Amino acid sequence: MQMDYITVIGIVAALLTTSAFMPQVIKTWKTRSTGDLSFPMYLMMVTGIGLWLVYGVFKKDWPIILANGISFFLTLIILTFKIKATIAAKRTGRGA
Repeated sequence: MQMDYITVIGIVAALLTTSAFMPQVIKTWKTRSTGDLSFPMYLMMVTGIGLWLVYGVFKKDWPIILANGISFFLTLIILTFKIKATIAAKRTGRGA
């Protein structure tokens, strides 16, 4: 099976956008700090990626499913840390 240049562009784009969240996940996991992260941005990102995932499933488009499935998981990790930090900050009276 020979790949055309459009498929290669799509694969490279999927790898870059999917892996772009890894540094933030690693930093958030290590530091347990989410103070500088925007809750609305990550909520919108998780929702948008989730919708792309659903779109890919309906279209039966495996590159879209795979890339957005991984991205959804990574952004959901960050959003979960942000939610936990916000809840903890409200309990202690500090900012998240």
